[in-house]
Amino acid sequence: MRNGEIAVLLLVIISFIIGIYLYPQMPASMASHWNAQGIVDGYMSKFWGLFLMPIISFALFLLFLAIPRIDPLKKNIQKFRKYFDIFIIIIIAFLLYLYLLTIFWSLGFMFSMILMLSPAFAILFYYAGILTENAKRNWFIGIRTPWTMSSDKVWDKTHKLGGLLFKLCGIIALFGMLLPDYALLFVIIPAVVLVVYTVVYSYFEYKKIKK
Repeated sequence: MRNGEIAVLLLVIISFIIGIYLYPQMPASMASHWNAQGIVDGYMSKFWGLFLMPIISFALFLLFLAIPRIDPLKKNIQKFRKYFDIFIIIIIAFLLYLYLLTIFWSLGFMFSMILMLSPAFAILFYYAGILTENAKRNWFIGIRTPWTMSSDKVWDKTHKLGGLLFKLCGIIALFGMLLPDYALLFVIIPAVVLVVYTVVYSYFEYKKIKK
């Protein structure tokens, strides 16, 4: 097992340990969802409140463990494997951070959930940009459109642009800390624009190459 995979497994184990340790102290129901205004509008039992996120993290760990081994283009994944390993750690750490925020909220600490998540999204997006600009053609990781999967040149150009845009999304997400009322918009809107733009861009780059 690689060092990155061991680090992820340790984070998952820590989340389970936290859940087991805090189970007797938690209320019967825990906040599980916040609306765009940062107001709680969903609850779940303390069992699922404490163990759903660790279970999801473990499932993602298994998925990320499998991807580099089952992808038909796994040789390409090895070319950027170190970036992929770090990205996995960041994702699981992000989920652990979100998990801890829900626990602190249920223990009576009051704060703006959206405001607290803004820097976490910024880090996640920014490193997604680093991973994207280094990714080579594969079936699981990156901007996979019919046109990027059909041409290494289109893949490389799309991912170079996508990496830059992901980093920009990370920077924009930080503005949510300055304007809490619009923090969610600073996360969602840039991400949607990025997805749409890179898909369209890959199509036109493919058509350009064909000509």
